[in-house]
Amino acid sequence: MARGQRSNGSRRPQRNGRVRHLDNDGIIPVLARAVREVETAVQRGSALVGVRPRFQAIALLVRDERFRVKADTSATEAYRSEQLKRLDGVATILAQTAARQPSLFTLLDEDAEITSETKALRREMLQAGGVELPEPEAVPETEVAGTQPDRGVVPVSVSARQLANPFLKPDFSVVRRSQSSTHRLSGWELLGPLFRSFENAEAGASACMPLPEDVSRAVVGSDRRGQELMLHQAQVVAAAGQGHRTFLLADEPGLGKTAQALLAAQAAKAFPLLVVVPNVVKTNWAAEAARWVPRHAATVVHGDGREVDGFADIVVVNYEVLDRHAGWMADHGFRGMVVDEAHFIKNRSSQRSQHVLRLSQRIRARVGNPLLMALTGTPLINDIEDFRAIWQFLGWIDDKAPLPALMDSLEEIGLTPADLGFYPAARQRVVDMGIVRRRKVDVAADIPARRVADLTVELDDEAGRSIKKAEKELARRLVERYDTALATRTSGSTVVGIDHELVRRVATWEREDSTSKTGENVFGMMRRIGQAKAGLAADYAAQLARSTGKVVFFAKHVDVMDDAEELFASRGIGYTSIRGDQSRAAREKAITSFTSDPEVEVVVCSLTAAGVGLNLQVASNLVLAELSWTDAEQTQAIDRVHRIGQTMPVTAWRVIAAQTIDARIAELIDSKAGLAARALDGAGEDASSTADVQLEALVSLLTDALRKRRR
Repeated sequence: MARGQRSNGSRRPQRNGRVRHLDNDGIIPVLARAVREVETAVQRGSALVGVRPRFQAIALLVRDERFRVKADTSATEAYRSEQLKRLDGVATILAQTAARQPSLFTLLDEDAEITSETKALRREMLQAGGVELPEPEAVPETEVAGTQPDRGVVPVSVSARQLANPFLKPDFSVVRRSQSSTHRLSGWELLGPLFRSFENAEAGASACMPLPEDVSRAVVGSDRRGQELMLHQAQVVAAAGQGHRTFLLADEPGLGKTAQALLAAQAAKAFPLLVVVPNVVKTNWAAEAARWVPRHAATVVHGDGREVDGFADIVVVNYEVLDRHAGWMADHGFRGMVVDEAHFIKNRSSQRSQHVLRLSQRIRARVGNPLLMALTGTPLINDIEDFRAIWQFLGWIDDKAPLPALMDSLEEIGLTPADLGFYPAARQRVVDMGIVRRRKVDVAADIPARRVADLTVELDDEAGRSIKKAEKELARRLVERYDTALATRTSGSTVVGIDHELVRRVATWEREDSTSKTGENVFGMMRRIGQAKAGLAADYAAQLARSTGKVVFFAKHVDVMDDAEELFASRGIGYTSIRGDQSRAAREKAITSFTSDPEVEVVVCSLTAAGVGLNLQVASNLVLAELSWTDAEQTQAIDRVHRIGQTMPVTAWRVIAAQTIDARIAELIDSKAGLAARALDGAGEDASSTADVQLEALVSLLTDALRKRRR
């Protein structure tokens, strides 16, 4: 959009030495207020109908303003730096908000459609910032108020396919009735016992359905050299060829789940196939389809799907735009559906989960035996009930009970949940429905071992002292809150020593209040620790790059990534970056640059934006500059490097600030790292406690403070 002259409200500092206070003038304060409104709306779970255009308008204006400030040669360097710093603050909040609601990332693509509502909001913000604008352009009739041109679309080629084949062959085998002659479990609540059977699995319990042993690892692929499947991959393909149709493919990351899914679809003749994936991996799925099943054309859905090939055998769509295409997809005649990174649907109340579940139900209603595959290397993020939505997608259960196939299998056990023997037997029956869990150590001997090495650093500068002081203040506030709650207790009960139940309640209150408190909280402290570690972590990455070759640098926050890039630039180290606010083209360029250009020694990656769907195995060392809140996220990052084809031992260098809450959180993450193993690998440990790391960090901090006070 062309801009006119700026009003006096956004003038630069005068040369006479008197500086005008700019905090409340110009476009940046308008953007700051608007982005906070968007952030609050997303945190509260408000409907995205009004949030999406405002988010996009802010992103566009931040991009425009950044270009304008950088190009303004008449401004002083100090003025430009200050303005860019303020814009970075707005951009950081945008990225954090999009991480909370990933569907917003699609609005940052270069080819994202700019609706009339976005244009109107952008114009309003510019006017509020004192920018003189030309007369508005006429609004096309298709974008008048009250319409939603970016919802419920049907690509032209899809319509052509529907016209070419208006009637789908009926499949009467979809009517399936219970085959069991007994009804021993009628009236029992079964979902709870089934979940508990995974929580309390005995050591060594099976985590994988029976798979064919005698399989042929046929050479497949689109090039002359071909691509040979590994044995564990060929087993899943063979199972699909023999008639098995539902899989929770929970192999550890890096074991080639994409190839298994595509070749399983080919073996099951499950085309056309719908593949639902995170935005960052959808182009990779198309490339893998061309590699493994080249006779089956793949098409990728972007935005409104103008370039979709409605006659393709494989349709790849990302979660964020699924709402626009769910209508025609429900009637497209898909014979199979794959959900990649299936833990994305664990929240069944979310819009993307509801769309996925409805599509699965529609396919199962129209096709007698469709191929349904849920792919995830980290099936459990916070709780054992993360299984619920995945099982529902696969058609094993509904909201209340097992569906006929699983129910018949449970009836065959001859026991009820009142019998202890029911639980291990029921767990095995669920596994036999199609859970496939293999670890790298078990099936991929050619993949070198990986290790996580902790680098403990001392924050002994002013920033470190400030962080330690803030941690003490947070502990003091927690103790004060504990004492107040103890003094006002009305139950009359007395606890000798520390009341650990009350400690947990106080920690819960503190965490719930963290988003509104102005004082120190665990989230703010972790960000400050990340900022303080940034230079040290980047320095170590630079040393690795000089001595061992290419290095992957992961961080959570934009400012930590910025600090690292500044250090690499000052050392003359070639680098590129992968961030959440990049367009698809920029992202692919960055990946190619790192993997192909010998001069690019480091790639700086966002943990949230680059933790899945990337193959960065040209490196064997990575640096985790900031801690994640879950072991799953950390594992996903490491597995961008530790993948099939890696020829070197992989080391993840985790930078931890000593004598701070950073060290506590590292211990908590490690202690919860076995959740998936306990549930799927039968490690024999108790997985009932699945509280999140933020809460446990506060519990630990308060407990230690109370113990010190008693000494």
